Parts: sequence; C-alpha cells; structure tokens
Amino acid sequence: MVKKENIITLPNPHLRQKSLKIKEVTDSVRQLVDNMTDAALDWEASRPHEVSAALAAVQIDALQRVVIIRSDFDNKESKEFTVLINPEIVKYEGSIVTDYEGCLSVSNIYGKVPRHSKVRVRATTLDGEEVRFKATGFLARVVQHEIDHTNGTVFIDHIKDSHDAFYTLDSEGELIPLEYDEHIKDNRLLWD
Repeated sequence: MVKKENIITLPNPHLRQKSLKIKEVTDSVRQLVDNMTDAALDWEASRPHEVSAALAAVQIDALQRVVIIRSDFDNKESKEFTVLINPEIVKYEGSIVTDYEGCLSVSNIYGKVPRHSKVRVRATTLDGEEVRFKATGFLARVVQHEIDHTNGTVFIDHIKDSHDAFYTLDSEGELIPLEYDEHIKDNRLLWD
C-alpha cells in the first residue's frame, strides 16, 4: 500500500517536469491509480480538517498524465475517485475567480489562485473510452489544478501578488494569513 509519505513535495524537481502521455491503459496504469488512491486517502486520514480532493500521478513521483478526482467533495466518507487519463482542457470559459487552493505537494501552504470558472475537458477513462465534459465551480478549479501538475506547474505559480495571498491552517482548521517576509520570501526560493 502506498502511503502519504510517498507524496513528493516542493522543492522536488519532478513537480516541475511535464508528465508523459499514456499510450495504452494497462495493468500498470491501473496499479498506478490504486497507488494514487491509497496515498490520497492515507494523507487525508492524517488531516482532520481537510479532504483529499484530487491527486496527479507526478505527486507520487510517477511522471505519467493520470489524475484522480474525488467523486463527492462534500462527503469525506466517500472514498471514490474519478480517473482521468491524458486529461486536457480544450476550452476555458466563464469569468476568472480567485479562491483558496492547497496542494498535497506544497506542505501546509494555501493561496488565493485565479482560475476560470468553467472549462471543457477531454480525457480517457480507465476503460480506455474518450470522455468530454464541462466542469464548473469547484470542480473546474480542481481540474485546472491537476492538469497543471501534468504540465509541471504548481498552484503557487499562479499567485502574482505575494501580500495577502498565502495562508496556513490553524488547529481548528481555519485559514490564517502568513506574513510574506516571515514565511514566504525565504521559502519561495525552494518553490522556484
């Protein structure tokens, strides 16, 4: 079983690399999905105030274009994930909305990230079928975040204004601002 300790974090250089396309859904791809799910759920089990919304294969150090997205964001008891192989955004739509994001590969840091409110996506399922769908709201944010991972981009790369942009969680699960000079400036070098 793959554990939360297998999730790589910045400054690991693999998080800055593009993942390779999957040519065929094989048993090794299915095993990769199982490993990703195990790691995501193990991480979540250690975090009382957070849910593991999604994970990209690169986050367990597999440079393959595979992401898993939780099927029900509002129910931590539901352990089901939707698998997207070679996902790509074919069209960005809607307005730009800035909201909070976190990442299993950016430890204990959250930020306000601008994203499109709607996207059209094309991907392949674990059964090898092509799917197309429109994602809106939080799902659109999650899809963009995970597809970014397959392209070597991390959410903090989208944050241009460093002041009043970075947060951490307190013991009650509430977001509290981080002082730029105190926490971010020195660590930023690790992220680049």
